[in-house]
Amino acid sequence: MNVMVIGTRGIPNIQGGVETHCEELYSHLVQQHDIKVTIIRRSAYTINSRNLRNYKGITLKTLYSPKNKSFEAIVHTFLAVVYAGIKRPDILHIHAVGPSLFTPFARILGLKVIMTHHGPDYERKKWGVTAKAFLKMGELAGVKFANKVIVISKGIGESIQKKYGRKTYELIHNGVPEAIRNNQVEYLSELGIEPQKYIFTLGRFVPEKGFDYLIEAYKKSKVANDYKLVIAGEADHETEYSKQLRQMAQKEGIILTGFIKNGKLHQLYTHARLFVLPSFYEGLPIALLEAMSYGLDILASDIPANKEVCLKDQFYFATGNVNGLAGQLEQKLSQPARSNVYELQSYDWGTISKQTYNIYKQLIVR
Repeated sequence: MNVMVIGTRGIPNIQGGVETHCEELYSHLVQQHDIKVTIIRRSAYTINSRNLRNYKGITLKTLYSPKNKSFEAIVHTFLAVVYAGIKRPDILHIHAVGPSLFTPFARILGLKVIMTHHGPDYERKKWGVTAKAFLKMGELAGVKFANKVIVISKGIGESIQKKYGRKTYELIHNGVPEAIRNNQVEYLSELGIEPQKYIFTLGRFVPEKGFDYLIEAYKKSKVANDYKLVIAGEADHETEYSKQLRQMAQKEGIILTGFIKNGKLHQLYTHARLFVLPSFYEGLPIALLEAMSYGLDILASDIPANKEVCLKDQFYFATGNVNGLAGQLEQKLSQPARSNVYELQSYDWGTISKQTYNIYKQLIVR
């Protein structure tokens, strides 16, 4: 079985939820099943790994993409679909609603297409009117014309059924690997923090992640005297928001690590006192699942995607409410530290890869 994957910036170690999803899913797929997977990467994000041809059994192919948030996906996806039309994989798997705009084109070329819907990206605050319109068109094209549609959350499935009348979709969640605990503290010392004395969050520097109001709530609360706030992540494209966020962080003494993976990230998860996810928008957040895998105490905004993991009420706060979040930070950190045990069986990558492989087999047989 030969599967080609597009819609992701690429792997390995490239920031983003779709990128993490693809890196984990396809590394499990090729290890567990008789399948060849080729991931098409965007050249703008692979400068440091341009010559990498294979990763954990996954074939990597890099095609041109401009480093421009408005055009990179549309230009790259068009080239990727043309490439797929030449190479003729058994299945073309498109991730995210933007790249799914080219689903009808891929079907015209005679390709069997699976779309994974990671969430309505047009709800992100960073997009203007024109970009939102294209993303909505991409959702429509993917949902209407893909041979099979996968959704990563129940909310997304209910949404496409209501909007487009598509009842035949498969629910396959995002996953999370088993926590890799790193009890070393050298990276913490480098950042000037101590175990159990910091609040942790991570994500891209975009408005929908809500890091600006998290900083406001943190400084407004009494916990700022005793706990540091650490934000891991970076901006894909420098914007006025990302510049202002850095200035705000510098002024308020917030620790910004930049984009990190592996040992450094594991160390921050291992020793965090509290994990906070203040997002206005998510599909099904891998960062939240990761925090759960480490047994961290959590505060998450009460958006539907965050509530789908079914944490107890005290783990949620009203989205965007600075005063409410400040109060809950104080309440959480006034209690003794404890490790939590969460139900994560539905988010096992081994199970998810088997579910995905079964869908591939169904489509090929059909």
